[in-house]
Amino acid sequence: MSNQQKKTPISQQAIVFGIFLMMFAVFSIFLRGFLSSGNMLGLLQNVAILGILGLGMAIIVIGRGVDISMVAILAVPAGLVLQLVQDAHSIPFSLGAALALALAFGLVNGWLVAYAEVPSLFTTLATGLFLAGLGQIAFFRLDIVQWSTELDQLSWVGRGTLGGIPMPIIMFGVVAVFVALFLRYTRLGAYIYAIGDNPQGARTTGIPTRPLMVLQYVIAALIGTFAGLVMAASVNSMPTRIYNSTLIYDVILVVVLGGIGLSGGKGGVINVIIGTLLIGTLLNGMTILDMSYSAQNMVKGIVLLFAILIDSLINPRNEETAQQGDI
Repeated sequence: MSNQQKKTPISQQAIVFGIFLMMFAVFSIFLRGFLSSGNMLGLLQNVAILGILGLGMAIIVIGRGVDISMVAILAVPAGLVLQLVQDAHSIPFSLGAALALALAFGLVNGWLVAYAEVPSLFTTLATGLFLAGLGQIAFFRLDIVQWSTELDQLSWVGRGTLGGIPMPIIMFGVVAVFVALFLRYTRLGAYIYAIGDNPQGARTTGIPTRPLMVLQYVIAALIGTFAGLVMAASVNSMPTRIYNSTLIYDVILVVVLGGIGLSGGKGGVINVIIGTLLIGTLLNGMTILDMSYSAQNMVKGIVLLFAILIDSLINPRNEETAQQGDI
């Protein structure tokens, strides 16, 4: 038998998708109310926000980094839009201020990682804490910023349906298409894969690695801000203290479980979609089972550890993947 005729090993994403199908079937049979229209609607909305954040995180991880600040960038710029409109500012001004904040935040993250060479884990942990604190001190009067009627012209990004599909899912699809096109069909996307696979090799071939690393964090910040607007529109508010939740661990779970290697240079949008389906279904099932918050965190911790162990076996670290720029 030739090498071409040999069976290809089952990929991690195929295994995860199979687990999702089995989990969905078991929950459908044994969990009362799981297949109800209300629960499915809630699951889809939650999955959409998680998936959009996962797409932003994927761009960073493919380039061999991590962005712990994504939940802060989800909450603060979107909350700023709601707060400014409440304070009688125009919608264009409010959106412009949020966009400027997201761009500045992404540039700072990228500069610290690319030029100051601070490890991405510590950079984004610190900047996320700073941004969340800035929002609480300088921007918001209440922990939950309400959606104003003046913003209803933007509510379509998170409310209603299109062809029977909830708008948050449509927005997830739009961002997924954008990220897929960027990563697979642009030179910049190819460069990000090259940087993640071998930073030193990419640099020696003339790829502008440092500016591209900054670009990754800017794109992730913009995607996170968009996710925040979708979330605010869908729930009519922005709970700004969501930064204190464990949502960032869910985002990391989506990326790692989906099969995007932490060693960089691998994976894509399909991995995020599969990881999102699995984690979204798991979280929804635990909520229906009325598991305590602590018990849910314990389960997620076990799953995350298992996913990282699998990743280390599938994508083993070598001398190149231990160099600066790695997580």
